[in-house]
Amino acid sequence: MSTQDWPHDPDGEQGSEGRRKYGHAVLVKKVDEEEDFPLRAGDYREEFSDHPVRLDADTVVAVDDIFEHIDDDTEFEDIVTFHKAVGEAMRDNGYWTYEGAEAFTRTRG
Repeated sequence: MSTQDWPHDPDGEQGSEGRRKYGHAVLVKKVDEEEDFPLRAGDYREEFSDHPVRLDADTVVAVDDIFEHIDDDTEFEDIVTFHKAVGEAMRDNGYWTYEGAEAFTRTRG
């Protein structure tokens, strides 16, 4: 997807907030901890599938790219279960580029 195909600017306030937020933080800001849980993965995916997620300075993917690795019937009871499932899917599928200051890498794979 090119930057012109996104429903909003990946680096605007609806996206990664001027490159201040990356990856997991972009996904989490789309939910309200008080009102949105329990949350079904398929409902999240349906609502935000074409939204951009900046992973690092050079890479933007769609929410759908990450959520294709989470079963649509998975239900997140709360924000913690959401964080864990999304983090695991990102790590397992090459969408997590930061593993701490000592292990930081700009490449996946």
